[in-house]
Amino acid sequence: QAQLVESGGGLVQAGGSLRLSCVASGRDLSDYAMGWFRQARGKERVNVGGINWTGSTTYCADSVKGRFTISRDNAKKTVYLQMNSLKPEDTAVYYCAASRIYGVTRDYEYWGQGTQVTVYT
Repeated sequence: QAQLVESGGGLVQAGGSLRLSCVASGRDLSDYAMGWFRQARGKERVNVGGINWTGSTTYCADSVKGRFTISRDNAKKTVYLQMNSLKPEDTAVYYCAASRIYGVTRDYEYWGQGTQVTVYT
């Protein structure tokens, strides 16, 4: 079993930045692809982006492309979501998740508990 714990969320003014971290413990997930998701209140959870197991390839959803960046440090068992130029519509609970397959939006085996990001004007 593996556990994922997100941190770094909070309250930020529009145009600001936050960096979310997702730390893995338990089972080694260095050979897993990782994804970031978010769920706004009253809406479905959506995939924000992902990164392959080496960190050499990433993708981001069109809604955040050019503003969000995903990276990982397998030695630290940590995946990051750097969020710049934040907008009020980025307000959501953000989750990290681990999958054996890169680039999918479902079939994730492990999930974190989420961290709240609130962007105000």
